[in-house]
Amino acid sequence: MNVQLRLAGVRGMIEAEAAPQSGTVRWHGRMHRMEELEWAAPVGGAMYGVAWNDRLEWERCFERMHQPPYRKPPEGPVLYMKPANTINAHRRPVFLPPGVNELRAVPALGLVIGRTAARVQPGRALDYVDGYTIVNDFSIPHEQRYRPAVKEQARDGFAPVGPWIVPKREAPPLSALSVRVYVNGLLVQQAGAGRFRRPVEQWLADVTDFMTLYPGDVLFFGWPADAPLAAAGDVVRVEIEGVGVLENRLAREEGGEER
Repeated sequence: MNVQLRLAGVRGMIEAEAAPQSGTVRWHGRMHRMEELEWAAPVGGAMYGVAWNDRLEWERCFERMHQPPYRKPPEGPVLYMKPANTINAHRRPVFLPPGVNELRAVPALGLVIGRTAARVQPGRALDYVDGYTIVNDFSIPHEQRYRPAVKEQARDGFAPVGPWIVPKREAPPLSALSVRVYVNGLLVQQAGAGRFRRPVEQWLADVTDFMTLYPGDVLFFGWPADAPLAAAGDVVRVEIEGVGVLENRLAREEGGEER
């Protein structure tokens, strides 16, 4: 499939042909092994996650939503940000902070915005999307749902993205996408777009009703209900069929110790 990627130390995007199952990419007539390349994140805009989009998570927490302080489920989109410091790349390490033994790894589909999007209609929402990528939304496990979990979600490198952008025309229909997550080669999670509470087109319309998204921004949708935990030394691999494979190893911050 044709993709757009970035490499460390190389200016601009590279147009390439990728074969994620064989682990190769080709451009300018040369074949490269993915593990031989030094990757950079293919995006540089703002990154917004859509919370409460996973139907399974919604159903599990539905009773709690009716308790104080809110007493009812959210009616519109609930967003959270992965700021610029969190953006990481394929095959780059993700560091556990001192005193933290495990991270939660939530696989997500990222929509990369290609045109300035404000008050778009659901039927035309994908006209504003350039393509798709993979996001692995790492966080320190937490139960905080009533205040922004910035300390747990916005650590340096906690949002690997990539390895590339698949242009919209190259990707399968969004409704057919499925995700598989492996930890150290063992399949630990499998899900599909059927678990999304709303189509991503509707979410994109809802979000742009009150805020503008710009080219390069990413709106992403995860499957958190059964997302795995991973520890230092573990390799987390996220595969979204028709989009690619994103892999990262967890490591301890220098000087970090197990608690």
